[in-house]
Amino acid sequence: MSVDRSTIWPYRDGEAGAFYYQRYAHPTGAEAERVLGELDGGHALLFPSGAGATTAVALAFCKPGDTIALAEGAYFGTHVTFDQLEPWGLQVQEFDQTGPPPDGADLVWLEAPSNPFLTMPDLPAAAAHPAPVVVDATAATPIHLRPLEHGADFVLHSATKYLAGHDDALLGAVVCKRDEDARRLDDFRTRTGIVAAPDPAYLLLRGLKTLELRVRRQTESAQGLARRLEAHPRVERVRYPGFGGLISFDVADAAAARTVETSLQVITNATSLGGVDSVLESRARWEGDRVPAGLLRLSVGVEPVETLWDDLSAALDRLA
Repeated sequence: MSVDRSTIWPYRDGEAGAFYYQRYAHPTGAEAERVLGELDGGHALLFPSGAGATTAVALAFCKPGDTIALAEGAYFGTHVTFDQLEPWGLQVQEFDQTGPPPDGADLVWLEAPSNPFLTMPDLPAAAAHPAPVVVDATAATPIHLRPLEHGADFVLHSATKYLAGHDDALLGAVVCKRDEDARRLDDFRTRTGIVAAPDPAYLLLRGLKTLELRVRRQTESAQGLARRLEAHPRVERVRYPGFGGLISFDVADAAAARTVETSLQVITNATSLGGVDSVLESRARWEGDRVPAGLLRLSVGVEPVETLWDDLSAALDRLA
């Protein structure tokens, strides 16, 4: 479909139709939500960013005094966002998501897999908890995991990453299991104005057309690269959940990490993940001592795997 950038649509016979003001809904966004909802098996809602989606869920479904049980080692930006909500009375308790969530939590927030430690949550244990469960499945995508089928109540995506897939669209998404939750979140989104614009929604539609092809190619390449990294003498540890295009691995220290990331010729030294171009960066620059000083996060793109390995191995060999 084409991009409809209208902010208003005419009434018909004095009555508003499905689209009348862009903050409530627009055709391009509605179509992108329909397609993504079918992929994840629920009702999808788009937001201007992953952080916007995170904020919306927390504020729409929590109240002052509530505790969010957050997966330990999850994307550091999620905790940063929740910290901004602490003055509103929200508390965060980190826990090991490979086991059950803590008692007393009012919302359980998982990441499948976590970024950058790439642990997988115990989904049955989380589903058995009385609190609603959110699964950030940005790195898994619906190609590898549909959390609503495993007891989750919400799936969250930074759609900027794999779903859009080309590093040119900033978007977030929440997919709700229950229609009443989707209506509640939609009302919150409308009232607060956290609405995705038509152009990035169009780019998401473009990306979803090739999502499975890209993700399966990225997974195949990442599986091979993870095996080779494990065998390299300068690599101390490799983390890879067995699927998807995201790998993290450790070299000796921060200086070694800097040498690797600045020696690459094909892989781009940049942040983010999930695009068609491979990117690598030291995460300690952003996360400090929360991660090992030598931890490097690699998002595998769709380039030939031998080209990627030649680039990686040459950079690692400079550590000899």
